Formats: sequence, C-alpha cells, structure tokens
Amino acid sequence: MSTLSEILENKIVAIIRGANPDDVLKIAMALHSGGVNILEVTMNSDNPLEVIRQLSKTMKGKMLIGAGTVLDAKMTEAAIDAGAKFIISPCVNKDVIRTTKKLGAVSIPGAFTPTEIVNAFNRGGDIIKVFPASANVNYIKEVRAPLPHIPLMPTGGITLDNIREFHKAGAVAFGIGTALVNTKQIVTEEYLRQLTMMAHQFISAVEEF
Repeated sequence: MSTLSEILENKIVAIIRGANPDDVLKIAMALHSGGVNILEVTMNSDNPLEVIRQLSKTMKGKMLIGAGTVLDAKMTEAAIDAGAKFIISPCVNKDVIRTTKKLGAVSIPGAFTPTEIVNAFNRGGDIIKVFPASANVNYIKEVRAPLPHIPLMPTGGITLDNIREFHKAGAVAFGIGTALVNTKQIVTEEYLRQLTMMAHQFISAVEEF
C-alpha cells in the first residue's frame, strides 16, 4: 500500500510536538496499541531528526512516520533522509512541495483560504491541511462545495466530540494534536494506558464512518 493510501485509510494523524525525545518511542507504541498508525513528529520539537530516525527504524511496518512544521527545502530533505514518509507544513511553500515530491514522499501543505488551498493542490499537494480548523465544521463544508476534488485534512480543534461532523463535511483525514497527545503531561505508565485508550476511541470513531 502506498503512503498516501495508508493515510487515507487510517485517517488519524497523531501529532507529537515538544515531547521529551526519550519518551517518544513509548508514546508511539502506546498510540499503536490503540490502533493509531500514522505519526507526525514536528520539526520544532527537541532533536526531531533523531526521533524520526529512531521511530522509522523501530516502528517499521507498524507505523508510518512523517515530519511536521516543515518550513523549507533543506528541512524537507533532512526529514526525508531521516525516514519521514510524508511532509506536513503549516503553509504553502512551493520549494517544500517540490522537494517532497521529488524525493518520493507525500506532500501535505497547510492552507486556509480557498485560493491557498487551490494553489497548494495545483503545486502538487497530495492532501491539503486546513489549518487552523479551529473546530469550524461549516468552513470545511463550504470550501468543499466548489472544490470537491481537493482532499482536505483539518488540523487544530479536532476532538472526539466533533470528528464525525468534520467527516460529514468532507474531510478525508484528521490531524490531531493535544486532543490525543498532550506532551505537557508527565509520561507515566498511567498516562500511556490512557493514551492507548484515547487512541482506540479515535479509531473507533473513524471506523463508524
């Protein structure tokens, strides 16, 4: 299965931002135990390249690892070299998109306005991250009306309470950060147990679609 197909099938992209690098593998394993198989490590986290490298090796065949908050071509190259299979940006950067596609990874640029979304897609974005989604389901629905051919992944504000509504509005995948992985909490056995339970709840929600 291709990287893009895996993202579209699994739908949940768990975002890890700012975690202690020593905790990330434990977090990843807890997410995987709950059924979450797509993981984004943001590049503004501590030692992100080594984290991506470790996860890509240890979780190979179990989880799809990508890089987020990627801001330029150099960062893109480094992330893919470390093992990232998809590249997520908070904005539309043509160099990031071009480099990602050139190196055979999936491009998920961030956009918000219809013009930005169309430009991101026309430049080669495979899925467009609508950021910030801010729990605005109606906005996704309204954008999808004239642009039904563009796959959208709302990020920011997605919770168990509204994920079904975002799906009904036309979202093909969901970027989920602190609603799933709260890196401000101390990583204990209890935290990991709760994380697995939360991951399972999100997966159960998308399986109902």
